[in-house]
Amino acid sequence: MITILETAPLNTVQDLGRPGYRNLGVGSSGVMDPLALKIGNNLLGNRADDACIELQTYPFVIRFETPTSFAVTGIDAPITLDGSPVLAWSVETAAAGQILQVGIPKTGARGYVCVGGGIDVPVVLGSRSTQLRGSFGGVEGRFLEVGDQLVTQPAAEHLSGYGAVPPARVLDTAPSEEKTVMLRAIPGTDYTRFTTDSRERFWDQPWRITPQSNRVGYRLSGAPLALLEQVELRSYGIIPGIVQVPPAGEPIVQLADANTAGGYPRIATVIEADLWRLAQARIGTSIRFVECSHKAGVDAEQPINSYLDDLRLMMAHYRASSQSRNGAKPGGKA
Repeated sequence: MITILETAPLNTVQDLGRPGYRNLGVGSSGVMDPLALKIGNNLLGNRADDACIELQTYPFVIRFETPTSFAVTGIDAPITLDGSPVLAWSVETAAAGQILQVGIPKTGARGYVCVGGGIDVPVVLGSRSTQLRGSFGGVEGRFLEVGDQLVTQPAAEHLSGYGAVPPARVLDTAPSEEKTVMLRAIPGTDYTRFTTDSRERFWDQPWRITPQSNRVGYRLSGAPLALLEQVELRSYGIIPGIVQVPPAGEPIVQLADANTAGGYPRIATVIEADLWRLAQARIGTSIRFVECSHKAGVDAEQPINSYLDDLRLMMAHYRASSQSRNGAKPGGKA
């Protein structure tokens, strides 16, 4: 059990989402950065889709009411357990009564507090994720509040002293540009409806993430894009990553809480392998789109899969070695 001592709006319980209900108008929700959740759950020996706490506002403070193993992933931030520093992307075990505080991140936007066994809240439509727009899932379909108590699994053993190398240091296959997040994208269904100049500027100019952005989508600011002629499109299904262009001409990138259908022209789709990078981009950050093919987008998943496979192998070896040493203190880094 953990108790929320300090929080602010936007912090929620999330897992990998609830696919399969978009035809009924129910979005998938889930964490904005699924890679960070998978890493945290892997480190703790959880299932990949066990629920966590997604942090978007800070500071965040909780008290462990029972011994609990945990890991904070997704961000580089000042993290303390009863005042002692804790490394992000690493595993620690808290004793009953200890207090975890997560401060404002130095890098990254969304942190993930993962605990051994996952956060236990009711399953709704196959997921524990909070669906804010529908007010269901998570804790009563709302943001976490001071005084909330979340059920966790007591730690079966003391785990600490090991962790994972942050993916941003390992997955360097995406194009890079100083102080700008580069996102690979595939030209969309309505790409040729835009003027030649607009198509060129979509790729060439930086776009700034505006304060009007949230889990539904990131609104971007830049020189507006124009269509060859005004059109009214039939509504179509939407998934995270689709880049729509409303009449004002400034793009919106759909994200975890994306609408299930829409009708704005689609100029591109950010590849799934780069969505975690976008999730960790803060308000005001500049991004640029890099054109890629469908095959390149699919191939981009391979480095991520290899990273996770290596982590799983490391953890399997670590657990086997730990058991053979009859509980000797663990160490090392993934």
